[in-house]
Amino acid sequence: MSRIQQAFARARAENRAAFVAYVCAGDPDFDTSLEVCRALLANGVDILELGVPFSDPLADGQTNQLAAQRALEGGMTASRVFELVKRVREFSDAPIVFYTYYNLVFANGVDAYVGAAKAAGVDGILTLDLPPEEANEVMAAGDAHGVETVFIIAPTTPDERIARIAAATTGFIYYVSREGVTGVRDQVAANIPEAVARIRAKTKLPMVVGFGIGTRDQVAEVAAHADGVVVGSALVNCIRDHLTERTKIPAAIAARAADLSMGVARGARRNREIGDGDK
Repeated sequence: MSRIQQAFARARAENRAAFVAYVCAGDPDFDTSLEVCRALLANGVDILELGVPFSDPLADGQTNQLAAQRALEGGMTASRVFELVKRVREFSDAPIVFYTYYNLVFANGVDAYVGAAKAAGVDGILTLDLPPEEANEVMAAGDAHGVETVFIIAPTTPDERIARIAAATTGFIYYVSREGVTGVRDQVAANIPEAVARIRAKTKLPMVVGFGIGTRDQVAEVAAHADGVVVGSALVNCIRDHLTERTKIPAAIAARAADLSMGVARGARRNREIGDGDK
């Protein structure tokens, strides 16, 4: 099995959802970003989703836009992102998935880019603005180099397209639970159980749910239905909140990840409610 498949298999064996954590590569600088990755992977994260900094991140809200801006201003380039992955591979075999945009892949030559990603240690690639109908070159490069594809399904995706998206996917399905951009919300989307059931009827691929999930209880609510839960902005905010004292960032994000990871167990929300009631 691939590292991605192993991560989901391990989570299933432990009766929990996989914890997928997003941060932008190089935010706020290379060395701090490396320590952020180390902190996340040491505190319950199963799959590391690395955002490749881009000047026009269409799918991202302000939190992740500013993270990309900080990374670019800090000197991150495509080669530095690959270098970051190589450094992470010195201490972790956890799956790494690129969260990127097609211009960054296309501009460097699709096959060359995917090959370089694989050589660095990347396991999968999610190209947010690339629909599967136009992704033949990326899919072929992924097959050639052993990089798994991840495609998104939205609340507005019609049933007839779900099977097509699933057929193009080799890693996992990313269900975007809300219309719009990334960002922390007060509540998770109300229709997640129905949406997950609708997608499961079309594919046996693992399915993660993201966008708007930022607390342990929200993680637990989603983990009851999905194979994996994605948290991004809530973690990126730990970086934002300590920019004047960057040495504190790894500890802050480690604590937040450890707390969030307690929500991925099946029944975690119910168990916590029982425990709180006994106090």
